Amino acid sequence: MAEAVVDIDDDVELDENDSDGWEECDETPSSVDHICLFCEKKFPDAQLTFAHCRHDHNFDIFSLQRLHRLDCISYIKLVNFIRRTHPASDVLTREWNPGSAPWDSDDYMMPVISDDMMLQFDIEEMNDVAMIDPSGDATKGTAVNAAEADDRVVTLSFHEYNDLMSKWNAAEHRAQQATDALQLALADVDKMRQWANDTLLNSVSASPSSSDTAHIESEDRQYFESYAHYGIHEEMLKDVVRTGCYRDAICSNGDMFRGKVVLDVGCGTGILSMFAAKAGAKLVIGVDQSDIVYQAMDIVRENGFKDTITILKGRMEDVNLPVEKVDIIISEWMGYFLLYESMLDTVLWARDHYLAPGGRVLPDRCCLYLVGVSNVEAFQQRYEFWNDVYGFKMSCMKSAVKAEAEVTVVDPKTVITDPCLIKEINVETCQLSDLEFSSEFSLLVKSGSQLTAVVGYFDIDFLGMTNKVSFSTSPAVKPTHWKQTVFLLEKPVAVTEGEKLSGKLVCKKNRLDPRSLHITLSLDGHLSAVYLMQ
Repeated sequence: MAEAVVDIDDDVELDENDSDGWEECDETPSSVDHICLFCEKKFPDAQLTFAHCRHDHNFDIFSLQRLHRLDCISYIKLVNFIRRTHPASDVLTREWNPGSAPWDSDDYMMPVISDDMMLQFDIEEMNDVAMIDPSGDATKGTAVNAAEADDRVVTLSFHEYNDLMSKWNAAEHRAQQATDALQLALADVDKMRQWANDTLLNSVSASPSSSDTAHIESEDRQYFESYAHYGIHEEMLKDVVRTGCYRDAICSNGDMFRGKVVLDVGCGTGILSMFAAKAGAKLVIGVDQSDIVYQAMDIVRENGFKDTITILKGRMEDVNLPVEKVDIIISEWMGYFLLYESMLDTVLWARDHYLAPGGRVLPDRCCLYLVGVSNVEAFQQRYEFWNDVYGFKMSCMKSAVKAEAEVTVVDPKTVITDPCLIKEINVETCQLSDLEFSSEFSLLVKSGSQLTAVVGYFDIDFLGMTNKVSFSTSPAVKPTHWKQTVFLLEKPVAVTEGEKLSGKLVCKKNRLDPRSLHITLSLDGHLSAVYLMQ
């Protein structure tokens, strides 16, 4: 199987300068909300919060500090007591004996609100703090004036205080409008991405022009030439899962092959043809367009099968077989992600033109699966690496990494979801149109983690025989030369045990290179579109 080089159409992306700008914004610390002790209003600091409490809720923390001699611990207990019990004002202003106040219990050391910023106010340093007093009069002061507070209080009139709060509310409103506008803009970007992908999917399925046909023929020629080198056949022959399974399926079912005519589509070195001859086939015809057939002819003669096995060079659709019909078609046609290389198209053509009624196609069933994995280290090595390359930013490279589906062996320890079947193919009955499909799926999370990729693999079955044989390319079993196909997410997604992740996968052929696939993968709003190319 030829090594896959992976490419993609360009997604709609924000300008890099814009992206950098967002990164800079993210690095700027934002104001932290201080929530009122009595209502849901939020303020940028404790001073404004206490001013609001005095004005709207008749709660004066300075008076209470003097009344109850609050230190840092008793202040924390008081805040949590108020948030938890919502007491009447007279409970707070009553004089209590030391240690008898209702908030003195250690139970109130536990925060009611996570990360409550009001608990961080240092009540013991109030003498050094200026306090805004919205209850004062502009000329003479009322509840607390500057003289009584030892220069700790800045007195504002109701008009000044209301003006200050109006400006604060207006600022909050503008911030919310900006947030809403950003959400709308991001939604528009997602729509543009989807439109671009849908447009491309329509274009890859369109009929090719004359210039496209020449390009396709060139790609087809390069595909067959890639199989002329011995190295790729050595890799496949050394794949004991793959080759051993074919051997067992054929040689352990001699009653099925004895006296039959067998067609080996894409015979390569002729290994499957020789298995069939050894199992008792009367005639085996091996067909391959690659120049490897010349070695196959020598191999057949070297092993004494020249009277049983006939090797033909050419495209299956163009050669003339020495028989009208065959009883069995065998082929090792599977590519990365099962359908890459589109060799199944040729097997189906041979089935429709040469298979006798009641004949068999082996293997006869294949199933394509998806599974979720968590491998943050691999994600960072492939994606985050571009943030800092010897002190330089190369973030523009991320789009290429995001677009690349990697063919690699996946560590089974990184699998965090149950597998989900997305496509089952009966090779004896399916049609060419079945090889382009759309499938919705659901991944059940087995353990909480960071989902970094979705992985594709397939299982192959020889079911229509006495001794049934199967093999899998799952991460959970011994690796094959097909490995697994990894679709890296744009960023890790936090998932919890028992959670179900819904998605959709669309598989189509590339118009300019029908042997490659265009995969669109959507997972709970995280969209990734990739080409699996030669």
